[in-house]
Formats: sequence, structure tokens, C-alpha cells
Amino acid sequence: MARNPDALADPVDIAVGARIRLLRKVRGLSQQSLAEAAGVTFQQIQKYERGANRVSASMLSRIATTLEAPVAEMFGEANPATSGAIDEVAALLAEPGALELLRAYSLLPRGGPRAALVDFVRSLKAA
Repeated sequence: MARNPDALADPVDIAVGARIRLLRKVRGLSQQSLAEAAGVTFQQIQKYERGANRVSASMLSRIATTLEAPVAEMFGEANPATSGAIDEVAALLAEPGALELLRAYSLLPRGGPRAALVDFVRSLKAA
């Protein structure tokens, strides 16, 4: 029976990968664009983002430079007091469509339309 490689991933590798994914999405880069800038395949970026493969120090430096972020931010050390919250937000934004939904939400007028959208999404959870 084949083993699930994600089941063996180290929690630090998973957290670093989640931060890479979050910063990549915030910067509007595709996995392919990040891979080209870092000199690897997009499949390798996928593995880094899942935490399935560890990111070497030199690769982490290249990725951080491409994402215009300090390497320490990949470990949550830029502001340790909020690291747990950032990890939670990164996990939520890693869900397919989450960042796009948040961007669309931010374009809605404050008040009624935003509240209506939140109510609608909550109603889907109950359905």
C-alpha cells in the first residue's frame, strides 16, 4: 500500500508552504510564474506549497526575493505575536476560490450588499 506523502510532512514545512502560497496569491503570481523566477517547475512549487517537499535555504531566498518578502516572514518571525493568526488566515485563503471571493467582497459597497453576501454564504452552510 502506498503511503500518503502529505501525512509525513513536517508541520514547519506545511506552515512555510502555506505562507509561500498566501504571498504568491496576494502578489497575483501563478505557480508557473513563481517557478520560472525561482528556476524550478510549477510542480515543485506545488510540492513546496503543500509542505510535501522541504524548501532549501537558497530556494527559500529566491522565492522570498520574488515575492518581495523577507525570508523570516516565511517562518512567521516577522511578527511572532500574530504568527498563529496569520497561519489561520493562510489556511483559509488556501481554499480554492477564497482569495477571489475576498477580492470580490472588497469591491462591494460597505453595508447592505456585503451583509447580504455574508448572510447568503452562511445560509449555504446550513443547507
